[in-house]
Amino acid sequence: MKKRIWIVLSLVSVALLLSGCTEFDQPISSESKGFWNEFIVWPLVSFIKYFAELLGSFAFGIIVVTIIIRLVILPLTIKQVKSSKKMQEIQPKMKELQQKYASKDAVTQQKYQQEMMALMQSSGVNPMAGCLPIFIQMPILIGFYHAISRMNATPAFDLGTFLIFPLAEPSIVLAVLAGLIQFGVLLTGPAVDNPQMKVMMYIMPLMIIGFGIVLPAALSLYWVVGNIISVIQNLVIYKPWNKNKTEPMTTGGAKK
Repeated sequence: MKKRIWIVLSLVSVALLLSGCTEFDQPISSESKGFWNEFIVWPLVSFIKYFAELLGSFAFGIIVVTIIIRLVILPLTIKQVKSSKKMQEIQPKMKELQQKYASKDAVTQQKYQQEMMALMQSSGVNPMAGCLPIFIQMPILIGFYHAISRMNATPAFDLGTFLIFPLAEPSIVLAVLAGLIQFGVLLTGPAVDNPQMKVMMYIMPLMIIGFGIVLPAALSLYWVVGNIISVIQNLVIYKPWNKNKTEPMTTGGAKK
């Protein structure tokens, strides 16, 4: 069931991404048509523009809107963490059920699904609780990414600079900084004892650096601010200094 949920979420995320990709490098305005433009991209552009005019630069506008978005989705993030912890607590019992119903015939698997659902209900675990925050965050984060990119393609918007970095041009410095802070996000997150997930700890920062080198510095600034907030959230929620005192998180359940 959980695997099916992730497949559905992945397909929806790809659909949302592709829905804006056809106009990725096109100017944006209040006259832009389409659901994606009218209800996601343009409202975000308007917020950035409002705070840019209020604070004197688009750099500050991007920073403030990034912080606001992260604060808005913070309750969802906390809910996701709590759901993940509950799932981790029942991992030993889930393993027992997997061993009990190891046979792959239809009848056995049906009994396995029934007992698994009963276990989750009795433990107060909702499989969708961990997925829903990601589902809600995805259009916002992708929309923010598109908003900045399309502002950069709109002559009416002069993104200006952040410190000495022109926001409309790529910045290697901001790209590397965003990647390094992303690595910090992964280090301060939940303990990992899975080889594939550990590989991702190195791939994700490199991907952000790669994208940041070729994309406008405004996007790197967004990643820098967002990742700093994520590090702070991880320090408060996961308390990484206690990792050695707790069991590492794996995709197959907690180790004993």
